[in-house]
Amino acid sequence: MADQPTAIERFIQGILPENPVYRQLLGLCPTLAVTNGLKAAITMSAAVAFVLFCANVVTSLMRNLLKPHLRIVIFTLTIATFVTIADRVLAAYLYQMSKVLGPYIPLIIVNCIIICRCEVCASKQGVFVAGADALGQSIGFCLALCSIAAVREILGTGMLFDIRLLPVAWSDWVIMVLPPGAFLTFGLLLGLVNWYSDRQSQKANRG
Repeated sequence: MADQPTAIERFIQGILPENPVYRQLLGLCPTLAVTNGLKAAITMSAAVAFVLFCANVVTSLMRNLLKPHLRIVIFTLTIATFVTIADRVLAAYLYQMSKVLGPYIPLIIVNCIIICRCEVCASKQGVFVAGADALGQSIGFCLALCSIAAVREILGTGMLFDIRLLPVAWSDWVIMVLPPGAFLTFGLLLGLVNWYSDRQSQKANRG
């Protein structure tokens, strides 16, 4: 059996080499739906990070009790518990943002990123490694959402966090804060990431 990655390796891989959005193409529904503004993107990232970390840790703690034919059910029930907590906390303390995000917080239950990490890492490795994996993947997810949201908000409104960055004369690209803008921005950034990765691979091969 091949050696499992260490906690540090899991953490680093989740940020860029195995970025859940740009490299694994997981969690694209919330990525495209909530990135028309940076505040919504950060809030969604925080909710996913909370659920992912808690689900990974709990799954790792009970990994030796999991039965093969029941593991997905257990993962889903565990994730649903923490999604409910996140949803209720948002509704209680950030009501307006909760309304903006709408159904996408409850839909974290079926987010492929979380189920994938429970299956790939948490069900096979210890709590410390599972926690590090969750943190790395959460940071990677946050970077992806924030990069898309920042481009869309700046080009679509000329502002970021309600602070104007582009000149008043700038003609807002309204399409960028509409659904087509999500696909355009994601496609361009994904192409940029792939281009950069290919260049790094070519340099490593020459070296």
